[in-house]
Amino acid sequence: MSDKNAYLTNQFLIAMPNLRDPNFFHSVTYICEHTEQGAMGIVINQPVELSLGELMGQMDMQAHDPEQAALPIFRGGPVEPERGFVLHSPLGQWESSMAVTQHIGLTTSTDIIRAMSEGNSPDDALVTLGYAGWGAGQLEQEMLDNTWLSGPANPVIIFDTPVEERWEAAARLVGVDIHRLTGDAGHA
Repeated sequence: MSDKNAYLTNQFLIAMPNLRDPNFFHSVTYICEHTEQGAMGIVINQPVELSLGELMGQMDMQAHDPEQAALPIFRGGPVEPERGFVLHSPLGQWESSMAVTQHIGLTTSTDIIRAMSEGNSPDDALVTLGYAGWGAGQLEQEMLDNTWLSGPANPVIIFDTPVEERWEAAARLVGVDIHRLTGDAGHA
């Protein structure tokens, strides 16, 4: 694909209702990078049985406040599930970060978790274990196979929408009632 506009960086991938892969069933994935070499994203609506406070405890840190300690950790995808990723806004200055947009970054270094434990959190943060990845041409083929809807990302859905509403909310951004779709539907 030579048309840069065809890449899906800063877009949502919304799982079609017929996608039964347990890694992506009813998922919303925020695409952090998509080039001709492949794509990388973070699933934003699959919490795991682990809180931020518990994760910080495993890292010999303590959460700054009880509300922060209660924040869920998400399953960001099936690749490198033992590795932490923080999707956050604003960008900030972290040791190992990638700017997705002018306002949203993805950080893999522990300095951001340490800052969060000390009360210096980014305004918005979603902490995950693992990420979703696609090889060259793989995501493009899955799009052609009607595995996903794609549409504009919205930070409100990433950071502020209740987890159980993110799949439907992301689909509504492209004008779709996700529950009325079948696997034979065209792309929105």
